[in-house]
Amino acid sequence: MARQFAVQGAGLGLRRSFLEELLAEGEGHHPDFFEIAPENWMGMGGRYARQLRDFSARFPLVCHGLSLSIGGPRPLDEVFLRDLRRFLDQHQVRLYSEHLSYTTDDGHLYDLLPIPFTEAAADHVAARVRRVQDLLGRRIALENVSYYAAPGQEMSELDFLLAVLARADCDLLLDVNNIYVNSINHGYDANAFLDALPAGRVAYVHIAGHYVEAPDLRVDTHGSDVIPEVWQLLDRAYARYGVMPTLLERDFNIPPLPQLLLEVDEIRRRQGAGVGHAC
Repeated sequence: MARQFAVQGAGLGLRRSFLEELLAEGEGHHPDFFEIAPENWMGMGGRYARQLRDFSARFPLVCHGLSLSIGGPRPLDEVFLRDLRRFLDQHQVRLYSEHLSYTTDDGHLYDLLPIPFTEAAADHVAARVRRVQDLLGRRIALENVSYYAAPGQEMSELDFLLAVLARADCDLLLDVNNIYVNSINHGYDANAFLDALPAGRVAYVHIAGHYVEAPDLRVDTHGSDVIPEVWQLLDRAYARYGVMPTLLERDFNIPPLPQLLLEVDEIRRRQGAGVGHAC
């Protein structure tokens, strides 16, 4: 039996710089779904708000949050969460996800900081996720993130991720580029990590480019084309778990939309090649 996903096909992170271009294309060539950071749009009025309403009426949207700070030490911002729920409902957002990290302490720290890989931290995050799901009235997904240090580590990254997903009973936003980046930076087998993930929890997939700082250091920038090794890891995910909705992230050095659509089409090509493995 085929798995049911909130979205289908190949997606793209929506940028304001090509919002009008996509709206003008009508039924032309475009991604199957789009992703936005809700914090960049909530409370916005004027032309951009009208365009987003038009856009969300025509194209499937998912939201990937930036500031929930799901692993942080401070209480959850429940006012923000209630505003977020209204925004998700207004734009018929198919899925909301956040990073498995934290971004606040006494204020916003404007970075994705690593959560200690400990049993206590896994319990802390899981309890916060359950509260978020109650307040939003929907399941959420957590993304496996890139990280560059592991303070206070008692568990492996994989064991920590699996513990949080099981205890929170939430979904996974599977970022294959982050698996590859972390495997280089922390010296583990990317294929083994991927193979151990709970496929039934995957909501959709991220793929992106990164920066090579040194032979043993990769920086997750979303600022370049996807490299062959990451494409191969995506192929492995399809072969092992079935074809899953997959979104291209590009946050820096953003090329013109037609060039981005070439990479979206590459996702589609690989999805087509992997369709024989679909669950």
